[in-house]
Amino acid sequence: MPATLYAIPTPLGGAPADALPQPALQIIRLLRDFVVENEKTARAFLSAVQMPCPLRGVRMQRLDEHAASRDIPGLLAPLRQGRSLGLLSEAGCPAIADPGAALVAAAHREAFRVVPLIGPSAIVLALMASGLEGQRFAFCGYLPREAGDRERRIRELERRSRAEHETEIFIETPYRSDALTGALLAACTGSTRLCVASDLSLPGESIALRRVDDWRRAPPSIGRRPTVFLLQAD
Repeated sequence: MPATLYAIPTPLGGAPADALPQPALQIIRLLRDFVVENEKTARAFLSAVQMPCPLRGVRMQRLDEHAASRDIPGLLAPLRQGRSLGLLSEAGCPAIADPGAALVAAAHREAFRVVPLIGPSAIVLALMASGLEGQRFAFCGYLPREAGDRERRIRELERRSRAEHETEIFIETPYRSDALTGALLAACTGSTRLCVASDLSLPGESIALRRVDDWRRAPPSIGRRPTVFLLQAD
């Protein structure tokens, strides 16, 4: 097989064997070169997948949100030397709301083979369980931090959802999820449907779909749980 960049999902919580199929685990165990967002958590993941070699024999390069674009091509060195390379996300699927997208784009520019492995995606899991429109949807990433900009973005997404009959999906850093919830309940029309999906695939998982008016009467308390938000305006 030619040298390949494998995009490797990681569990949203729990053991890799509970989230990844055996064929994916078998490919991961064959790799010795990885690009990772955080070396500590990457080593914990590789230990959990029961790599057949000592971890000191595994080569890791770091790619996080602070990486300079000029440094990205250098991370592909193993591929140029004929060795396959694994791209590890911190949680869920790499290159989706993740700095790994730049590495995948660089691999395509040099005509390297890119193979996504099967694994969990919080965005897809949330959409599956939301009951909202699944044929037309958009992942909008993170909303603005500043309150005024965030409110304008929420109203824009609500208008787009209504016009396109489209589900809008977005996420937030866990410590700001409660603030985003408050902004949604303040800015959205009462009839808009809002799904709040927290701790997906974890023991504390909760997924609830209600109209904004109903959420206002009993607002969710998310705390620091990882959460995906989905809205659809009628």
